[in-house]
Amino acid sequence: MTRKTPFYQAHIGAAARMVDFGGWDLPINYGSQIDEHHTVRKAAGMFDVSHMTVVEIQGEDARAFLSKLLANDIAKLQEPGKALYSCMLNPEGGIIDDLITYFISEAHFRMVVNAATHDKDMAWLEKQAGGYEVTVSERKDLAMLAVQGPEARQKTANILNAGGAKSALALNIFQAAQIGDLFIARTGYTGEDGFEIMLPAEAAIELWNKLLAEEVKPCGLGARDTLRLEAGMNLYGQDMDETTSPFVSGTVALKDEREFIGRAALISQKEAGFKQKLVGLVLEGRGILRPHQNLLNEAGDIIGETTSGSFSPTLEKAIAMARLNRDVDGRCFVWSISVGANYLCAW
Repeated sequence: MTRKTPFYQAHIGAAARMVDFGGWDLPINYGSQIDEHHTVRKAAGMFDVSHMTVVEIQGEDARAFLSKLLANDIAKLQEPGKALYSCMLNPEGGIIDDLITYFISEAHFRMVVNAATHDKDMAWLEKQAGGYEVTVSERKDLAMLAVQGPEARQKTANILNAGGAKSALALNIFQAAQIGDLFIARTGYTGEDGFEIMLPAEAAIELWNKLLAEEVKPCGLGARDTLRLEAGMNLYGQDMDETTSPFVSGTVALKDEREFIGRAALISQKEAGFKQKLVGLVLEGRGILRPHQNLLNEAGDIIGETTSGSFSPTLEKAIAMARLNRDVDGRCFVWSISVGANYLCAW
């Protein structure tokens, strides 16, 4: 039995094509995925992301706990509403998940983690919280909507009162504020400006309808994936996982002296040197790129593989992210079993 978000009836009313995504009933598109993609690049679209897990970290040891838990430094969060992108690592330096953490107060941080990693994330958080004066609690009462695109911020502001609109438009990138019932964050996963909004589940449909009236178009998971791929944003489970070094995925800085989980492994990796790198590929000519295709050099040796791949509506070409041997540069070939031919890729 799949779970339904608070926006489910709105999706049905908009004739969405629904799919099972990690145990959730979610829209893949509402008609043309390419049109939805272009809408976000040129105007404003909205995505139901209520399947994401919102976690409250509260207690007098909240900052100390997160300092130990996260690979990037939570000390950067000093202003209420400020957000930090980071990873949780295992002791071997593998990526348990990537996430965003918001500073509410010294005794209260809010974390948003991936839906597909819900069970292991919650188990890991609760296990690591032992010994700290903190509580870890999941917010199942919240809905979450991402409004993205060059017109997204203004269209969102249009549905707020004058004071709320001013506060929302004043937010810097990676900053959030509680505005009435809405926790509005200037974050996203499309490469465009916009907001991610958390709100009580019972208010979800009202927000949806107000944004519809502002001509914010519903968009599905399909467009969300091509948008983030064009922007070079990692997808957990494809571009990185517990076997991936955050140095390769580009999700860790290691610029401070904190002792956090996985630090010793990262130092060893850095001293040994990295064998791989994550790159973006553009296919020269016709064809399609998909995850887990072998990449070859001119001699026919395997030098890496694609991790994510799709057609780019903006470039009108096939694109991919890939892990390659670190010394490779310039061009490579991808082998397509379906047509039995090599295609040239450049980055």
